[in-house]
Amino acid sequence: MKPVVAIVGRPNVGKSTLFNKIAGSRISIVEDTPGVTRDRIYSDASWLDKHFTMIDTGGIEPASKDEILVQMRRQAQLAIDMADVVVLMTNVKDGVTANDRDVAAMLLKAKKKIVLAVNKVDAPGDPPMEFYEFYNLGLGDPIAISSTHGMGIGDLLDEVCAKFPENADTSQDDDEIKVAVIGRPNAGKSSLINKILGEDRVIVSNIAGTTRDAID
Repeated sequence: MKPVVAIVGRPNVGKSTLFNKIAGSRISIVEDTPGVTRDRIYSDASWLDKHFTMIDTGGIEPASKDEILVQMRRQAQLAIDMADVVVLMTNVKDGVTANDRDVAAMLLKAKKKIVLAVNKVDAPGDPPMEFYEFYNLGLGDPIAISSTHGMGIGDLLDEVCAKFPENADTSQDDDEIKVAVIGRPNAGKSSLINKILGEDRVIVSNIAGTTRDAID
């Protein structure tokens, strides 16, 4: 089985932009509005002949009681549970926030291999002083990246691949048959997919338009 890499973090730190950059195509919807990604988005990815499965997740807001945000948090937790390596995305322009600390604590509790990415370091050369605040999360050396410009992503993927299990199968899979479920909003598509898969793969809500991305 290929290694699984989950990208997690609070809303609007650039998770989907990084996911799309590594995947090499625009799979996850990217907007400046927080909370656009809600479900787990999967893609095959590779780096230096090592193939792995990558998961994009919605922003984690640990204290929220909102119905959708609670389900987004649960989807992110499921991604963390199945991941071999978790990339925690943060944003250098905001510094270390309370949500960053909460998500870091969640990952430490899950005892996962973690790579800390500090996004929006958009200028080459030495990172800004704010970058060094992220050592306070206790997750080891942070890696400065710019998911928009692609800077630092090679260093990030080197660190991710170095943490794969020794017995991981990083070879490429054969092509699989793909089936799409489509229909008008609120017709029950997500409930059908969850029933077929036997798990809460897609957030289900009476609010029309809850599902936004194409879900593999």
